[in-house]
Amino acid sequence: MLERRHGAADRLGKEHPLRIVSYNLRKHAAGGELAGIASSQQVDALCLQECDSEALPERLEHLTLADATRTNRLGLAVYVREDRYEILDTQVFAVQKSLHDRVLAPAHERLLAALLRDRDNGDRVLVGSFHAAPLTASNSLRRKQIAAAHAGMRSLEPDAPAIMVGDFNYPWFIRGLERHLTASGYTLNRSTEPTYLRYRYFSGYFDFVTSTGFEIDRVDVLPAGASDHRPIQLDARLAA
Repeated sequence: MLERRHGAADRLGKEHPLRIVSYNLRKHAAGGELAGIASSQQVDALCLQECDSEALPERLEHLTLADATRTNRLGLAVYVREDRYEILDTQVFAVQKSLHDRVLAPAHERLLAALLRDRDNGDRVLVGSFHAAPLTASNSLRRKQIAAAHAGMRSLEPDAPAIMVGDFNYPWFIRGLERHLTASGYTLNRSTEPTYLRYRYFSGYFDFVTSTGFEIDRVDVLPAGASDHRPIQLDARLAA
């Protein structure tokens, strides 16, 4: 079994890593860009935040819609390359609410997780689209939300390599978050350039990647579109 898993990791790492794009659509303003991104970037998993589930097509080029939230005003969705991955399960998770959530109720479900099986080697992986509470909440609350999201993903498949991408709303004091993640067995990866560009004189790193059981060399930023966030792209390899 150990020899087989190392062989699978070698194939995934050297021949075809898991390519993920994550994009906050700014209340679906950038929805028209998704097909072009899926095609031009040869995406395996497309993770969305602030999308309108009713406006999402069942297919985007070679991707199929694994699942999407239905009750959130700021929705989440995950598309998957179905000819490479079988979608075994999906689940939406609610995490601790911020004051903003309680007053305005924009999003009570902040993680959409998908359990996937590689059709080539049978390995199972977890992919999650995450959207943390806005900057009106504390970093402490966002750390609790991230931990709860990781626990939710683990409930689908405790031992599977897991990767969570999205809008973490955590532009400052990132070292504290890194310490908490390292202590819980997760790695944090940030993009090579800022991802948030809404205001002329303000930009920041808002869109992150957390993972366990994967190796990620870098997180690139794609060109800006109609959203105030730029998409991020990464290639994830199973850790040996």
